[in-house]
Amino acid sequence: MNTVRIARLEEATLDVEAHLRAVEDPRYGAVTTFIGRVRDNDPDAATTVVGLEYSSHPDAEATLHRIAAEAGDAADAVVAVSHRIGSLAVGDAAVVIAVASEHRAEAFEVCRAIIETIKTDLPVWKRQVEEDGTTAWKGIGG
Repeated sequence: MNTVRIARLEEATLDVEAHLRAVEDPRYGAVTTFIGRVRDNDPDAATTVVGLEYSSHPDAEATLHRIAAEAGDAADAVVAVSHRIGSLAVGDAAVVIAVASEHRAEAFEVCRAIIETIKTDLPVWKRQVEEDGTTAWKGIGG
């Protein structure tokens, strides 16, 4: 089975509907999604956050595919996942995940496993930009 339907890094705006279409499958009755958006605040920021700049290692897309495959294979689920790179504004989607499986519990578990593993294992770094011009790099696990 083709567990991973989408696993890519994108400079363009992420298309949530394309991720949902990618996991459509008559065998599955449950679909979960996760959308991680850029917010205007951070506990470490002294002023309002106005954007994020994501950069990645050349192997990041292969790592994202592995993360999706491992999570999907463990639960007989199909996965579509993308992570933005480049400059993002507040409100932009930085991560989109769609998961389809036979039952809701597995779909939720796979979706959560993917985002948690992205946060710890995906070689993507973000530079946070604040309203006053302050910037801070956040690395893997951040």
